[in-house]
This record gives sequence, C-alpha cells and structure tokens, in this order.
Amino acid sequence: MRALYDSKSKLDDRGIKKLLSEENKYRTWLKIEQALAYSQAEEGFIPKAAAEDIGSVAFADLDMEEMSRIKEKVGHGFVPFVKVLVRACRGEGKKYVHYGVTTQNIQQTSQLYTAKEVTEIYKSFLADILEHLAALARENAHTVMAGRTHGKHAIPITYGYKVSVWISELLTHLERFEEAEKRIFTVMMGGAVGGFNATGLVGRRVQEQVAERLNMSSMEVPSRNMSQMKVEYLMNLCLLCNTFHKMAEEVYYTGIEEFSEVCEGFTPGTIGSSTMPQKINPKLAKGIIANSQKLYSLPATGLYSAVRMFEGDSSSYMLFDGLMEEAMELTAEVLIRAEELTRTLNVNKERMLENANINHGLDNSEYVMMKAAERLGKDKAHELLYDKAMKAELEKKDYFTVLTEDETLSSMFTKEELKQLIDPASYTGLCSVLAVEMADKAEKAAAIIKEEHKNQDSWEELK
Repeated sequence: MRALYDSKSKLDDRGIKKLLSEENKYRTWLKIEQALAYSQAEEGFIPKAAAEDIGSVAFADLDMEEMSRIKEKVGHGFVPFVKVLVRACRGEGKKYVHYGVTTQNIQQTSQLYTAKEVTEIYKSFLADILEHLAALARENAHTVMAGRTHGKHAIPITYGYKVSVWISELLTHLERFEEAEKRIFTVMMGGAVGGFNATGLVGRRVQEQVAERLNMSSMEVPSRNMSQMKVEYLMNLCLLCNTFHKMAEEVYYTGIEEFSEVCEGFTPGTIGSSTMPQKINPKLAKGIIANSQKLYSLPATGLYSAVRMFEGDSSSYMLFDGLMEEAMELTAEVLIRAEELTRTLNVNKERMLENANINHGLDNSEYVMMKAAERLGKDKAHELLYDKAMKAELEKKDYFTVLTEDETLSSMFTKEELKQLIDPASYTGLCSVLAVEMADKAEKAAAIIKEEHKNQDSWEELK
C-alpha cells in the first residue's frame, strides 16, 4: 500500500485491501464484461447463447500466466485480458467478447464499481464510529470544559458538545456520499469516443441495462474525456477524512501533559520511543493526521489531469487509476484508526473541569454581562465587564473579588449570585441538549446503515 504505514495497518480493514488487489481488478473486469454480454443479448445485439457462454466463464478459467505473456508481447494493459477471456469461452461467446466497446469503458466502469464496493465498507466503519461517538456524547453531555477560540479560552462548553460537532459533520458526509452516488458510480459503454458509433441507439439501452445489473447509474454522455466523477469522489474522501483529521488534532494537542484532557487507549507493552522509556505517543491520532494530509494532495493532481484535451488520453486514465487507488487506501487507513480511537478514547473529566477554572471565572464574563445587561443595557454592561475583566487579567487580581468590590454589580447581585454566575458549569447553554440530540441521530444513522447491509453480501466474507 502507498498509504503511510505503521503498526496500526495490521488492524482489520474489513476486506478493502482485497477489493483493491490485482486479482480483484481482473475479477471485476470479468464481471463487467459478463454484465455487458447479458445486456447486449437482452437487446438482441448479440446471440443469447454467446452471452450465456461468456457468462459461464469463471475467474479460475482465465489463464493468468498466458495473460502475462501476451501483455509482455503486445504492451497493452487490457487486450491480454480480452484474449484470455476469448480462449476461456467454449462456443459462440468467442465471437462476441468485448463487443462494440473500448478498453476504458470496462476499466473505468470496473474502477467505479470497486469504489462503490469500498464505499459500502467505509459506511460500515462509519456506523461503528457513530455508535462510539454517540456513547461519548451521552457520557459527556454534562462534562464541563473550556471552549476555546483563537487558541484561548472563550466560554465553557461540554465535551459532549464537542463530540456533537464531529457527529454532525459525519452525518453530512454520509448524506453527501449517498447524494453523490448517482453522479460518481456510473457505467460508461459508449465505445471508442463515447458516441455509440459501433452500437447506435441499442448501445444506449445496453449501457442502461449494464447499469441496472450493477446497481449503478448510466452516463448521459459516456465520454472518455470526463473525469469529474472521479474528482468528486476524491474530494468527498478528503472531506470525510478532514473531520477525522480535526478529531485527531484535538486528541493530539489536548492529550499533551499541559492539557491532559483526553488520551488514546493504551496497550501495555507498546513502546513509544527507543530512547525515552516514559513515552506514550498518540499513535492513532498521528496516523490519522499523516494519512489525511497525504490524501489532500490527490484531488489537485486529478484536477490538472481532468482537463486533458480531445476525446481520450491514457496519461489521464493511468494517473486517475493511481489516484483513486491511493485515495481509497489512505481513507481506509484513516477509518481503521478512527474506529479504534473513538472506541478507546479516555476522557479526563476532572482535568477538563480544572482547566475550565484556570481563569478563576473570567471565562464566564459574557454570562455576567448578559445578566447585568437586563438592567444596564448591552453596551453599558459590556463596558463594565470589560473593565472588570481587564482589571483582573492585567493586575492579576482575583476576578470574584473584583466583581464583588464593584458597587454597580454588588447592588445587582449578591456574592452567592456572583459566585454562581462565574461557575463554568452554570453557563454551558444548550451544549448538553445538543450532545444528546446528536447522539440520538448518530445511533439512528448507524442502525440504518447496519440494517441496509444486513441483506447484502457481508464485508466479513471479503476478509
């Protein structure tokens, strides 16, 4: 794999690597050729006996050694496959293998079919991750921590709220995947330049039938010059991994000793450094970060290649073959780590609360201001609390003392009321509500994914 590799790559990929293997590529080519033959026979373009002959060829019937010998001789990546498929047919099918289509029709359709299968496994990962995050959000719906903007404390939030943000983005990614399927997972059977020159009107009907057999969409204009669906797929994978990258950054930085708010699950015996015995490193987080960063470079390369001129260019096809495969591998590496990270993450509630109190109530200045504004108006209340906050910050004075010594504030609030106003736990807004709501949605989405996969071929069989 070209994905950035560490020990976590040994974890279960649920069959993705097998789908991206050389052997499965040939299996898929065979599947597409057979779907084409059956569809052509259905439309009367080739004899049914020919389609049945082609359809009866098993992968084991293909002479891979012969294919390698032919490839070495002819220097073409697909023609050797066609020739061994022709030889594997026993009758009428020999005349009609790869009839009326071109190499890229089969290869691109196969590639997108594989991407579709891989995406279904991605969804199985997402279902588990959503369940893990739902549990985290529920368990920490009221876990008070510092909200931070621009690297500094803002106002208090709960950790469940932070998790709800991740859930919300992941649900959007799921929605994006599903909405994009009709554009991305497409069948192209338009022939040499995409104009159905060899097949005419029947060719369009054949393409639609192939799409139906493969549960894919049919390209309106099956031009070999079009790569937008691949670029969109690469971008969707980048957006998905961007959320996991954000999660990993949070874990990476809030796990350092100065924060100590979260930490990855630790397996005794794991070594973090060859020289520093005490090191326990965020291996999952750094793997997510590294693989995501590498992934981001791929769509830009695809965009440059997607504009190649004329009706087809193999330099673009070859480049996209590599981009698509690498993107799927990198995304798998991110998902493998994200599933374990969300399942084993440890939350230090006590340290979160301690850090939320590090400014001794200053973080709740907005709360005090909003309460004072009920009597003074927003502008005057802001001026007053700005003055008190700066006094405490710049003169290093206790904020509670500064507030209680102010005549205006002491005339409006008792000391107990002021104490309650600057307690981080008293000013988390709807954070806990949002945490529970998104936990509910995450669980529902996970259940839907698992139900949809229940009657499909299980990814377990792909291991």
